[in-house]
Amino acid sequence: MQRLKVKPEASSQEPEARRNAPPARARFSKTASLVFSMFLVTAALAQTPSAPPPGGATASEKPNADVVRVGKRLRCKCGCGDTIATCSMLQCEYSKPGKEQIARMQALGMTDDQIIRSFVQNFGADILLSPPSPFGWIIPYLAILPGLALVWLFIRKYRKPKPLVEVGTIEIDDPALEKYKDQIEKDLANME
Repeated sequence: MQRLKVKPEASSQEPEARRNAPPARARFSKTASLVFSMFLVTAALAQTPSAPPPGGATASEKPNADVVRVGKRLRCKCGCGDTIATCSMLQCEYSKPGKEQIARMQALGMTDDQIIRSFVQNFGADILLSPPSPFGWIIPYLAILPGLALVWLFIRKYRKPKPLVEVGTIEIDDPALEKYKDQIEKDLANME
């Protein structure tokens, strides 16, 4: 038997807006699409790049090749271990003003050596990075040699077949195998 669904009559007490309202599923789908649309708009606006500061980027935000060349010879004082040109710390107290100072000194016509001497005079000799020496280039490769020697010794020890120790004649304790002993000896003598 098939059941017929009977739609109840709207009571006279229900408001007119509720009787003419779309079903709950349609309301949910409209709400969900509105929320999804707002999410997409927000995501699109978040991806939009902001306008550069008035006057363009400063020397610390986008340094030119000359500032980078001098900055790579000076150690950043924030403790990161990088150079002034390559410091990756956000809002670094030393690299940003350092790059701006290098750009100002270059604008005044100072040479790289004069700029570096000025930094050494202001911040001390520990700010100066020395160029890598041949010793610094050779040590990493020399450090590999003991490791390779250790691997070679390990392989040599465990890949080398061990010699068999001469045991001598084997005595058979099992009387059931004793009857085959003579046959084995005859077969071995025939092979030689």
